[in-house]
Amino acid sequence: MTVMAERPTISGTESQSFEGLLKTLDELVVPDGFKAEIIRGSIVMSPWSKGYYQRVMRLVCAQMEPYVPESHLIERAPFLYVFPGNECAYGPDIHVAHERAFETESRHLDGESLSLVAELTSPATRKDDLTDKVGVYAKAGVPVYLILDMQEEQAIVYGSPSREGIYEVRFTKPFGEKLSIPDPFGFLLDTTGFKAP
Repeated sequence: MTVMAERPTISGTESQSFEGLLKTLDELVVPDGFKAEIIRGSIVMSPWSKGYYQRVMRLVCAQMEPYVPESHLIERAPFLYVFPGNECAYGPDIHVAHERAFETESRHLDGESLSLVAELTSPATRKDDLTDKVGVYAKAGVPVYLILDMQEEQAIVYGSPSREGIYEVRFTKPFGEKLSIPDPFGFLLDTTGFKAP
């Protein structure tokens, strides 16, 4: 039996260019139960979500669907969005992007096409979801970044990214309450049912 760290990184990738990292990521055989992203210039593998996260993602998507901007699509399928200026590539749990982003043969989608990203934290991803990704998504101009902090049982939403790459709006609510999702969505997300069973 092989034992792996909760969040292994691929050694030897630290000195590669971003394009080299993307090529390595494309060729990587990711062990069952893990997904791979590029975070802070390294390829990082994270375990798949817990089973009940599916229920939470389904609840979020069902509430959000009527408010998705025209010509944008909401997805839970695994896609890799690239942010070359930050040398990052993320596979968010829920993402809303312009339909043109999907009209490509590439596996690497344009991060600037996103209008919303939602991440459900896990012990392995929580730190990056709450820190690095906030800055990367803001710099890319992603209008809304929703974090469902599954460990603290609270929802955090960021909105209105500035030209300096900082979100000007931030709201937090405990699970069970309604959270205001900023424009271009503009609705109240009911977080009832988001807690662990």
